Amino acid sequence: MIRDSLGVGVAVGLSGFAFGVTSAGAGLTLLQTCALSLLVFTGASQFALVGAIAAGGNPITAAAGAFFLGTRNAFYGLRLSQLLALPRWVRPFAAHWVIDETTAVALAQPGRRATRLGFAATGLTLYVLWNLTTLLGALGAEAIGDTAAWGLDAAGPAVFLALLAPMLRTATERAVAGVAVVLGLGLLPVLPAGVPVLVAALAAPLVLWARGRRSRGSEEEPYDAKGADR
Repeated sequence: MIRDSLGVGVAVGLSGFAFGVTSAGAGLTLLQTCALSLLVFTGASQFALVGAIAAGGNPITAAAGAFFLGTRNAFYGLRLSQLLALPRWVRPFAAHWVIDETTAVALAQPGRRATRLGFAATGLTLYVLWNLTTLLGALGAEAIGDTAAWGLDAAGPAVFLALLAPMLRTATERAVAGVAVVLGLGLLPVLPAGVPVLVAALAAPLVLWARGRRSRGSEEEPYDAKGADR
């Protein structure tokens, strides 16, 4: 369990390099970049924020997109609160580590003690490495100058896609991702920077609505066919 926690923490924590480079390339200062990793600490939302700013989007719109992307952590928290059953004074601190990776490791454990250890080990490893590599990535970006000239401006989206792809295991998840891509890229030329990300969030309810409607139709079909035979 500890080995799995460390493996996840190290593998994902190293992608902080990409965030540091991307953030610096978007024009954020070293302090702003490090503050995002220290205080926000949810990789996808951080990449969405600096990506929208880099594209010339309004900071408020960019922050709104990052916020909505990060709301998934609230749902993780509802589940983890039951499994971890932490003392009240610990919960505000533990909430800062409620992210995709810590949730995945915690849910994979057989008992409460293992769940707590998995959550804590993953969270600590990832938090330390993510912030350290964010700092190093931002410093490196400042040293080499124009990150776009080196192609490093694509590092953030590439890492995000690499982390996301293995999570798309079901047809519904792949459909949501596909519709989100179509909405985001299709509206990119006509909407202000940062807004397409917000619109792309509609992919999930749209796909779920379509799936529910198709399921209801398949349930009614045998009945209709029977009635037609009469």
